[in-house]
Amino acid sequence: MQAYQPTIDRLKSQGIHSVLTQFCDIHGVAKGKLVPVDNLKEWVEQGAGFAGPSIWGTGLPRYGARSEYYGRVQLDSLQALPFMPGIAHAVCDGYAGGEALSTCSRQMLKSVLQRIQDRGWTLWVGIEPEFFLLNKGQDGQWQVADAADQLDKPSYDLKAIHRNAAFLDEMRQTLTQLGFELQQIDHEDACGQYEINYKFDDALAAADRYMLFKMTAHVVAEKHGMVFSCMPKPVATAPGSGLHFHLSITDAQGLAIFTDPQGALGLSQQGHQFAAGLLYHADALSALCAPTVNSYKRLASSNSASGTTWSPVWKSYGDNNRTCVVRTVAGRIEWRLPDPSCNVYAAIAGTLAAGLSGMDQKLVPPAPCNEDLYERRAQGLAMPARLPTNLDAAVNALEADVTLCHAVGDDFCAEFIKLKRAEWDAYSLQVSDWELRRYADAF
Repeated sequence: MQAYQPTIDRLKSQGIHSVLTQFCDIHGVAKGKLVPVDNLKEWVEQGAGFAGPSIWGTGLPRYGARSEYYGRVQLDSLQALPFMPGIAHAVCDGYAGGEALSTCSRQMLKSVLQRIQDRGWTLWVGIEPEFFLLNKGQDGQWQVADAADQLDKPSYDLKAIHRNAAFLDEMRQTLTQLGFELQQIDHEDACGQYEINYKFDDALAAADRYMLFKMTAHVVAEKHGMVFSCMPKPVATAPGSGLHFHLSITDAQGLAIFTDPQGALGLSQQGHQFAAGLLYHADALSALCAPTVNSYKRLASSNSASGTTWSPVWKSYGDNNRTCVVRTVAGRIEWRLPDPSCNVYAAIAGTLAAGLSGMDQKLVPPAPCNEDLYERRAQGLAMPARLPTNLDAAVNALEADVTLCHAVGDDFCAEFIKLKRAEWDAYSLQVSDWELRRYADAF
């Protein structure tokens, strides 16, 4: 305990009495419990205990030494939570039977990252969270929380920002207290949709930070009578929410290995190979990056109420081309497939594994796309291959991509595929209002 006493004393001097031991289930949802700060040695070395089968996707049995899930506190993650006085937040890694748990998505990401750390490289990820602010109307139906947010083209709407200034400013203050370096806040292209950008970080820290961002947003939105929603497409006629990853890798000397000002699209040969790996494994990556039934309502090549759609449905890449799933910009790669319903650890792990495979196999990407793919389609011209159109197809693609599953983690992928098949089956059994309106008296 002596080694932990300075940390305990520091936390207590801040009025901290308990630690929120937070881990992430297979769906990307934060879970955890409160434990006394005085027992920090136990939480770091053994972990806070949880019934393993009670957590989605652990694959743990209901009895025996491996039935207990232990979330081991990562000591450097401890920080006071502004919205929970007396509580310090801690990120946890999953263990069972004294060993790192292969179905823990954070452990899985660390394992994949080890492959580039062995090369002396660092993966940097800038995450762009888009989200909706919703609530339920008197009829019990979900709706945009700001009833006055009704512009046909609502991007950058300052009146909506003014109406929701209290929520946005509390987000600014709270995130700043938590160490986020904010870059911008704006109203996005759908009514009720916002984006808050903050500085990039190394991949593991970026994933941890996004989980903390979501936790903060849920709390602050609820305080203001709204629901922070990571549903990719809650409004059928409007654009959906993405969770774009801006990716770069630096070598041991800190040099960006994707960047070549003289290269095509400003990318080095390795940058093009990484992009080729993303495109080659894109179908399988769809399951990890767009993991819900609703994700494929966002990934649809339909028009939107604003007259613009940013949906990256075609397997292509281009310089500053937002109609492609891979956009190159300023010598880095923007991966536009992920949405905010993903498990961010799994999505980054899959993305990195796919990109590395492209580099290791020296894959060559297709010719860069220098046109608006939506306009090309409207002209009836030949199109690049498109991504899966539903969750079932994406899960099938992940299962068939044995190479990617192995690179990401076979145990995790097996649990993920099993749960996502069940999700698709449950959805397939539902009879929607649309079906009733169309078919009930049609025949």
